[in-house]
Amino acid sequence: MNSTERIRQPWMHDMKPLVVAPAQLWETADGTVDASQQHAGAANIAGFYVGDTRIISRIIPVVNGEAPTAIAWNSPQKGVGVSSMVARNVDGPTVDPSVRITENRTLEPDALHERYVLRSVMTDPVTLDFSVKLRFDMASMQEIKGGASSSAAANGEVILSRVPGDACSAEVAYGELRATVTAEPQDGSGVPSIILDGLDCVISWQVTIPARAETSVGLHIAVSSPRNAVIAANADCPWADVQVEAADNRVSNWVNTSLRDLDGLRMSIPALPDDEFLAAGAPWFFTLFGRDSLWAARFMLPLTTRTAMGALRTLAHFQATESDIQTNADPGKIMHELRAEPLVQTGAFNDGTSLPPLYYGTIDATELWIILLAEALRWGAPEQEIEALLPNLEAALAWLRDWGDCDGDGFLEYIDRTGHGLSNQGWKDSGDSVRWNDGRIADGPIALCEVQGYAYQAAILGADVLEKFGRPGAEDWRAWAKRLKTRFNEVFWVDDGNGRYPAIALDRDEKPVDSLTSNIGHLLGTGILDEQGVRDVVARLIGDDMLSGYGVRTMSTLAGGYWPESYHCGSVWAHDSAIVMNGLRAEGYEAEALRVADGLVRAADAFDYQIPELYSGDSGENSPSPYPAACHPQAWSAASSVSVLSLLLGLEPCSTEPTPSESPLARGLRLNRN
Repeated sequence: MNSTERIRQPWMHDMKPLVVAPAQLWETADGTVDASQQHAGAANIAGFYVGDTRIISRIIPVVNGEAPTAIAWNSPQKGVGVSSMVARNVDGPTVDPSVRITENRTLEPDALHERYVLRSVMTDPVTLDFSVKLRFDMASMQEIKGGASSSAAANGEVILSRVPGDACSAEVAYGELRATVTAEPQDGSGVPSIILDGLDCVISWQVTIPARAETSVGLHIAVSSPRNAVIAANADCPWADVQVEAADNRVSNWVNTSLRDLDGLRMSIPALPDDEFLAAGAPWFFTLFGRDSLWAARFMLPLTTRTAMGALRTLAHFQATESDIQTNADPGKIMHELRAEPLVQTGAFNDGTSLPPLYYGTIDATELWIILLAEALRWGAPEQEIEALLPNLEAALAWLRDWGDCDGDGFLEYIDRTGHGLSNQGWKDSGDSVRWNDGRIADGPIALCEVQGYAYQAAILGADVLEKFGRPGAEDWRAWAKRLKTRFNEVFWVDDGNGRYPAIALDRDEKPVDSLTSNIGHLLGTGILDEQGVRDVVARLIGDDMLSGYGVRTMSTLAGGYWPESYHCGSVWAHDSAIVMNGLRAEGYEAEALRVADGLVRAADAFDYQIPELYSGDSGENSPSPYPAACHPQAWSAASSVSVLSLLLGLEPCSTEPTPSESPLARGLRLNRN
């Protein structure tokens, strides 16, 4: 097998997405959609997707038998892409081609519109053979992520046929999934032809462009996917009227770009169409994730409580009521991930992982659900909406006590009970993320440090909510939290000679796993640390080994497992840095919080304000390096911009007179609502 035939995960760090959930379209930087061409030495993710299925993998315009040359691409608004192309085979070998094609793509939750505007500068009319080649694919997201080809196509399960009685339309069917492509005539005249060959569809027009003028043709692809687990959000975007201005346009550009991306990530489930949440990220995690959707909604609270309440109600809809080893569910637990079909790793990731469509393999989503409920109340969510969720709150709190501690040691921990689920179930859920300082991987059950902080904060805030609404149990939960805090501070602390800090976790033998990681920053603001503990954590987080020029590293450069290009062991995640930033602010360390914010703004600027899921942030680099397979846009990465905005403007729950920061980043900063 030669290098070009190796099965590898696709990379898309330099690719451009259009996102209107649950649809997405991926193009190369010049706007080309052609998954038949390898990209970065691996399979290509290019194509039009709805849900977790790639409908079309190739959209190639052709002029007189030759593809025009793409020269520019931009996206002027959500779901819209504009590509500029020139045809070099119309008017001879001139360096100034006379025919230009503008491809206008408009993405909708269940459709893709293609409009081609052909312009000519010639003094006489010109007639061209213009066609668009489509390839229907129906590959699953897991096949694409693993670099594998479409099994549905290979097995003959995808059927492309003409629409009876309509010469301008064709239909592709894969089970209950249907896609119809309809060709539009040239400016109202001239009937296009459609030729089908296997899964290829070629739509052709004979186009006449008047002298020094333009004409246009188009096609429309509509998708019906009744089995999708997610649908488009039903209501208008709650931050559609928000616009940020700043003297430092990096801040305003980042926030405004992020708000547009977050609009494209809004989705719902069929059972609750009016309750929106944010999809975790495109392309791999384009669905409901408990942890991701909760953190993203929490970051958005300074702008809206509607997304938080939608996420809370949607996750409450799936809250477990009984134990199930296969789904990792226990009563009161909040889910991890929702898919339409079982998630089976394939291709480059064929490691035996197999998750059911509704999967509960997360140790922190339940605590984060409780915290978001309390925080939404603080930010002004309607009390009647909070009160309606009190039974879910009581069930979630009970899970902390009755099910979260799987070995009875007083801490919340996780272990995969199936042998084919996620081996790590905190936010750092890759298999090698929990390491000893010498680089060895720790064995489970694993009790993560930040999870104990979440649990403490959830018990305290949950008790406050119960008390406010006259429900019993508040004092019992405060006592439970006090015991957890005492036990945590007795067991978790380690010292590497450069100062003390909490271990990332306890392993199966209840020994502190002693690598220094960003996880300790999540403890700030939870209340689980005493005053000296806060000082020690802050001192370690702002050291050069942890604080890069672009955010907080996930692991110290001094640790044996550190590598800046790793997924969780040295890279920088914007949301992780934002959590640390918010914790620093909550503990009164505003100057240190502003250092983190400054790094995130610098990173956003380097990524043209669509900050990806993660990146390398070595301080010696001129700019952060992209992680090649990182999602973008990613909900909690984009929403971290709102946390930075809140820090700079001094926004607080229900505050009518915020105190803006004196940071240069805050100069001229204004939050406008039209």
